[in-house]
Amino acid sequence: MIAYLDGKLAYKDAALAIIDITGVGYEVRISLATYSKLPAEGEKTKIYTYQHIKEDGQTLYGFLDPNEKALFMQLISVSGIGPGTGIVMVSSMSVGEIRQAIVQEDVRSIQSIKGVGPKTAQRVVLELKDKLRKDELLAKAGIDTVPLARAHNTNRAEALAALVTLGFARAAAEKTLDQIQHKHGNDLSVEELIKFALKSH
Repeated sequence: MIAYLDGKLAYKDAALAIIDITGVGYEVRISLATYSKLPAEGEKTKIYTYQHIKEDGQTLYGFLDPNEKALFMQLISVSGIGPGTGIVMVSSMSVGEIRQAIVQEDVRSIQSIKGVGPKTAQRVVLELKDKLRKDELLAKAGIDTVPLARAHNTNRAEALAALVTLGFARAAAEKTLDQIQHKHGNDLSVEELIKFALKSH
């Protein structure tokens, strides 16, 4: 998995950036928040990335702010939200606004985002509110929650990508991972998640 890109910004528009690293251009889907903070073309930049692998190709999603990446990873861990919807969500509202909406169980605000229906909005609140409340308490206590959030959700995302590569249908793989995490907790490694998933089929 590509965790970040550190190079020269070769091109940018509201949805896409190309980062040149020693003559190789990496195309990255970006959020509006990231676009608004990118330097001028030709300047050096570092973007935190999530690599999405599926049968018909690979896509890199990039974020200047690690907090935005962490929230994106949490959002796509919810069944029914893919990276395309995730990037729309973090483009529609700021990290703070989305976190606040989830913690305050404001389903209507989340549902107002393009492509997010009422059931998906409810699922986002249901699955993430406790996690985000815990993160807020830890942050107030001076404990950095981003690496924790990033590790946990990256493990699930990496396991999901691996299972799809191994021939699982994405929806079936997501359901299996949900069941495994519900039964065994959220602290499993990528290898453990994959082993459990392979045993369950």
